[in-house]
Amino acid sequence: MKIRLLLISAFVALTLSACGPKEDVAAKAEAAKAEAAKVARQAGAAVGTVAEATRDAGKEAVAATKEAGKEAVAATKEVGKEMVVKAADATKEAADATKDAADRAKAAVGSK
Repeated sequence: MKIRLLLISAFVALTLSACGPKEDVAAKAEAAKAEAAKVARQAGAAVGTVAEATRDAGKEAVAATKEAGKEAVAATKEVGKEMVVKAADATKEAADATKDAADRAKAAVGSK
C-alpha cells in the first residue's frame, strides 16, 4: 500500500512539474525525488514495525499454545484418575452383585 502511494506521489509530482514553467522542471523533479525517498523510508519503517509485531504475536501464540497443551494434559490425567476410580467402584459393585447371586443360588440349591 505504501509503495502504491509512493508511486502515485512520484507520478503526480512529475506530472505537475511537466505542466509548469520549463526552468522549474529540474527543481520540481528534485523535490519529487526527495519526497519519494521520504515516503520510501516511511514505508520501510512501517514494514519493519509490522514484521516485529508479527514476530511478537507469533511468540505469544506459541506460548499460549504450549500453556493450553499443558492444561489439556493435566485435565486428561485428572479425568483418567477419575475413570480408574469409577471403574474400580463398578468392578467392586459387580463382584458384590455376583457374590450375592452366588449366595442366592447356593441357598436355592440347598433348600431343594
